Amino acid sequence: MGKSTLFSKVILNLRSRGIVVGGCVTSEKRVSGQRVGFRIRDLLTDDEGELASVANRLGPRVGRYRVNLNDLSAVGGRALERAAREADLIVIDEIGPMELTSPDFRRSLRVCITSGKPILAVVHERMNDPLIEELKSISGEATITLSLENRDTLVAEITRRVGSEISVRDTH
Repeated sequence: MGKSTLFSKVILNLRSRGIVVGGCVTSEKRVSGQRVGFRIRDLLTDDEGELASVANRLGPRVGRYRVNLNDLSAVGGRALERAAREADLIVIDEIGPMELTSPDFRRSLRVCITSGKPILAVVHERMNDPLIEELKSISGEATITLSLENRDTLVAEITRRVGSEISVRDTH
């Protein structure tokens, strides 16, 4: 099980408990078995856009892909701001080099960080960015590293941790 499957299962578990989950998730776009790009989807509205593609001619280059700054802002950035307003939990399935090329996405991420709401995010292990450091500083002991050894037990653990965090917040 990879991170996307893990996230999907955790989101399903939390939603089944009545927790409103907002934010954005990414997925690969494949053609004839080859990865040609990535999609981004708003968890509250199901709006979807192109995060990056090998076919793009514009946008910042990250590896062999060009980032679609318009869709990243219109779908990803708006999803984060909507989640900061409307959701019990903010989910960000990937904060990496592609996402951080967008000033709008960065601004929306800051809105999430300062919202006080719990955030469940995937961050590249070696990301070195002040915004990532700020996110990590508010997470305290809640950081979990996905590995082959723990991936099968993490769905239950993350669901339990996040569910208890939200329950505590709801009582105040």
